[in-house]
Amino acid sequence: MVIAGLEASELLELALLLVAVGALSGFLAGVFGIGGGAILVPVFYECFRLAGVPLEVRMPLCIGTSLAIIIPTSIRSYRAHRARGAVDMEILKSWWLPVLIGVIAGSITARYAPERLFKIVFVVVAYSAAARLLLARETWKFGDDLPRGPLMKVYGLFIGILSTLMGVGGGLFSNLLMTFYGRPIHQAVATSSALAVLISIPGALGYVYAGWPAAAHYPDVAALQLPFALGYVSLIGAVLVMPTSMLTAGLGVRVAHAMSKRTLEIAFGCYLFIVGGRFMISLL
Repeated sequence: MVIAGLEASELLELALLLVAVGALSGFLAGVFGIGGGAILVPVFYECFRLAGVPLEVRMPLCIGTSLAIIIPTSIRSYRAHRARGAVDMEILKSWWLPVLIGVIAGSITARYAPERLFKIVFVVVAYSAAARLLLARETWKFGDDLPRGPLMKVYGLFIGILSTLMGVGGGLFSNLLMTFYGRPIHQAVATSSALAVLISIPGALGYVYAGWPAAAHYPDVAALQLPFALGYVSLIGAVLVMPTSMLTAGLGVRVAHAMSKRTLEIAFGCYLFIVGGRFMISLL
């Protein structure tokens, strides 16, 4: 039996893969405070490639679906970190508005940007963060503490824009930035989980808006029917991944707080290096 261009066995394989990915992304959301998007985007890319999604819309469909899935996962991760008193609420108060403006700007960019831009942003940021974490020295700092005033707002704006273009909850950027200003990695991870909540909800809605023209342009493409997409958000992808990601997020939080600072940095750096390499290859 063929459904939307795929054999039933291929659909089953795709569904099982998405469920397994959900469990892994939820675990990573808890461990690294990243919402799981940095693993969801590369895996969704392969899934949607197999499903026949056109190259022009494949990457934004991955990112939009990732942002939608991050919503419940990041909420669960944030609540678990906050219960341990690790979230810096002052940073959230300073960043919430510029981050939100950045998310809106990123969503508008997603509507018109070429597919290659999403990959370039993903690779550059992932490799920059990996280098900082793997090669870190205590002297590698921008300052002894995060700045006050306009510069802090600018940081929040860029976190919102880049997170929306990468389909991550902001953890890559806020983790990197906070550690450059001497904040402990555990606090950076916990605060990033809160930012993921702030970024994922408007970000997902923005990708629904951004994807309407693409859905109209490719009405007969099996892959845009298979995920039952709302704009650039695949509902089937979200439904299959969300439940297991929520179940494993709490476990990831416990693992993060059991790891040493340096172990957590090395684990996060290796992970970013691997996922960045996937899109680096596709750019060559």
